[in-house]
Amino acid sequence: MHTSLLRRSLAAAAATGGAAALLLAAAGGAAAHVGITPDKTSANSSALLTFAVPHGCEESGTTKVAITLPAELNDAQPTVNPNWTVEKVTEQLAEPKKLADGTSITKRTSQIVYTAKAPLEHQLRDTLVLSAKLPDAAGTTLYFPTLQTCETGQTDWSEIPADGQDPHSLKTPAPSVTVTEAASTGGHGAVAAASHSTEQTSAVTDGGAEARSWAGLAAGVGGLVLGGTALVRSKARRSTAEPAAK
Repeated sequence: MHTSLLRRSLAAAAATGGAAALLLAAAGGAAAHVGITPDKTSANSSALLTFAVPHGCEESGTTKVAITLPAELNDAQPTVNPNWTVEKVTEQLAEPKKLADGTSITKRTSQIVYTAKAPLEHQLRDTLVLSAKLPDAAGTTLYFPTLQTCETGQTDWSEIPADGQDPHSLKTPAPSVTVTEAASTGGHGAVAAASHSTEQTSAVTDGGAEARSWAGLAAGVGGLVLGGTALVRSKARRSTAEPAAK
């Protein structure tokens, strides 16, 4: 009787551990994406876009990160990072592009390339920051295809979801930011606070997804452990009660 109870208890514990391992793997996958955390998302605003660089390709250190700017942006200013050198790549436009102030440009910054002074080890993370003026187009999602080159191999974070497709279903999604309505300039404190709150909750960031993944993981593992414990206790009580009934 006791041997049977022990086997059932071990089986329950194994099932709990297996499910927890699956949850850990899922959370690890969500945290591995290159993502953007913007300090603001309102239309026509100057924003700081922080790119999180995850572990390298498998276990190979990262040597270069090339961020492609969406067509809606004409330029971006890279922030100096002491661990990397950085350069701006420009492209010649097929025809002059007229700006809102009436001037025209014939070239635009198409890419920002960070090159590591020493490979970023796969178990470490780093952040790269760009300053850019967001377009006056609320509701537009800006995608930043990012090529992560490693000592061995590379990962091209460039997948863009089709209409109606869940972005989280993509294996290598391009980092993205969704532009929100322009912030109010009326000077009313409550309106300004509401606008700030909207910017924070509307931003599309891998950092937010990562936090939600770990919160879900903690809740899921906690539930599995409690369930497994309750099962073991129930079996123990039943085993004790059976001899008494006889």
